Amino acid sequence: MTSDSPSAPPSTPPSIRPSALRRRSVLGAAAAVPVLAAGLAGTASAAPVPRAPAAPAEPRRLKGGGDLGPNVIVFDPSTPGIQAELDAVFAEQESAQFGTGRYQLLFKPGTYHGLNARIGFYTSVSGLGLSPDDTTINGDLTVDAGWFGGNATQNFWRSAENLAVVPVNGTNRWAVAQAAPFRRMHVHGGLNLAPSGYGWASGGYIADSRIDGTVGPYSQQQWYTRDSSVGGWTNAVWNMVFSGVEGAPAHSFPNPPYTTLDTTPLSREKPFLHLDGTGYRVFLPALRTGSRGVTWGNGTPRGTSLPLERFYVARPGDSAATLNQALEQGLHLLLTPGIYHVDRPVRVNRPNTVVLGLGYATLIPDHGVTALKVADVDGVRLAGFLIDAGPVDSPVLLEVGPRGASRDHAANPVTVQDVFIRIGGAGPGRATTGMVVNARHTIIDHTWVWRADHGDGVGWETNRCDYGVVVNGHDVLATGLFVEHFNKYDVQWNGERGRTVFFQNEKAYDAPDQAAIQNGSIKGYAAYKVADHVTTHEGWGMGSYCYYNVDPTIVQHHGFAAPTRPGVRFHDLLVVSLSGHGQYECVINDTGTPTSGTTTVPSTVVSYP
Repeated sequence: MTSDSPSAPPSTPPSIRPSALRRRSVLGAAAAVPVLAAGLAGTASAAPVPRAPAAPAEPRRLKGGGDLGPNVIVFDPSTPGIQAELDAVFAEQESAQFGTGRYQLLFKPGTYHGLNARIGFYTSVSGLGLSPDDTTINGDLTVDAGWFGGNATQNFWRSAENLAVVPVNGTNRWAVAQAAPFRRMHVHGGLNLAPSGYGWASGGYIADSRIDGTVGPYSQQQWYTRDSSVGGWTNAVWNMVFSGVEGAPAHSFPNPPYTTLDTTPLSREKPFLHLDGTGYRVFLPALRTGSRGVTWGNGTPRGTSLPLERFYVARPGDSAATLNQALEQGLHLLLTPGIYHVDRPVRVNRPNTVVLGLGYATLIPDHGVTALKVADVDGVRLAGFLIDAGPVDSPVLLEVGPRGASRDHAANPVTVQDVFIRIGGAGPGRATTGMVVNARHTIIDHTWVWRADHGDGVGWETNRCDYGVVVNGHDVLATGLFVEHFNKYDVQWNGERGRTVFFQNEKAYDAPDQAAIQNGSIKGYAAYKVADHVTTHEGWGMGSYCYYNVDPTIVQHHGFAAPTRPGVRFHDLLVVSLSGHGQYECVINDTGTPTSGTTTVPSTVVSYP
């Protein structure tokens, strides 16, 4: 869901940047000194002596570790003026939906009292312990929607991770939409997922978190919670999905619409920055099969930890050539907050490489290149950054595995977590496909791939992108797949044995007429298309919505399309016509009743075939 309201958001307030926001968190020297090889000197004699050719200069070696930059703000319990710094960042970022500011707020282990960290756009707040309980805020981490008249459907691009929160009034408010993960959190109380006044809300994602009290989604239309623990759950609108959640409500779709899996088929939590006695490190959680509940709380979590010296700490302005040189030297990448223009693909060719973003670091491909490409290798982890399409059409923005990738990565898969892709909105952007997954066994754990329906550079042809996610690799698992507004198929799944737990979609708002979306003899392109040759596929808890606001008479035949055979199975599907703007004739293939032409009431299919 983006916005059900035709009204525009308020204008962005003037930038507020006190001197406190300009201070840097220094971890070590950031400069790298070139090493040059001297040429051979000539010999002094009466007759000229030919000079031996100069030895080529050795390439500059890039150092690991270093300064995290001015937009990473680190607090400890003794830091003065924490609330003032939090308020200043929020004032700058509250309504800066398509602004250039990027911030990472880091809290060292300890206890903090009386804080209200209000979280705006492109702001991530994280604790620096190995466990969320190492860093406790007696206060609130708040996301609300005052900037947009109480409508939370555009509260995107922000996160909270690895913290314990003791809410002042017993319940913490986290009213978000897409691309706003709540990971590895411990709430000593309840969690309210709706804005003040219970305005519109459409999110969202929780993972590896413990909520001691009740989670109240209230007006949230859909939500996915994975490998967590909740004290209770109240209310459901269209599509509430749980996998591996202790305390989750029993499976009861469609009334109420709870889809509950006892475990998650496969999971590996997102890498995170932490502190130990020697400095900053990046923890890499271990792979879990049939997972349930949180990974922390019983001693040291399973996984490995890498010192920051093994990471090239990238800064905005670093070129793709510099990032690739660091990768070729065997360093991992830590992308500090900011915007990175790349004139060639960032190439991840080494097994087990980590590319971790802080504060929604953003890659923008220039000249129509692919922003990032991953080779057919084990264990690569991509996490916590945004890819924003450039004005020249890119064939694909993120490529996970080259075309034809076939290696078995079952024991050590590639993971793509909190990696978000945007075409348009912040300005003109074009691509043919948002993300292509060719590598086998890849885990896509929470992504939002979005062709913008509002903002700058938006129009049926202006920010055209035909496909959101294309999966060619076999044995790929998606947990928390959000893909919206593409000109043709939002998801096209060609690989065998694919699985998706939770899918949320809206069809493109701005289709000019019926002819523009015609797919041969079929009215419209499915939101989720499984190729006709596929023999095995399964999905749980999946929804597609239409809001054709340019031509409300458009008819979409179905939200889901798949071959009808025993190995291709779906559970708990729904389609919704939002306020009668367009209509679905069926849910999947030719099955399911039409949606209402005037009211927002889902049509559901509990099991297919």
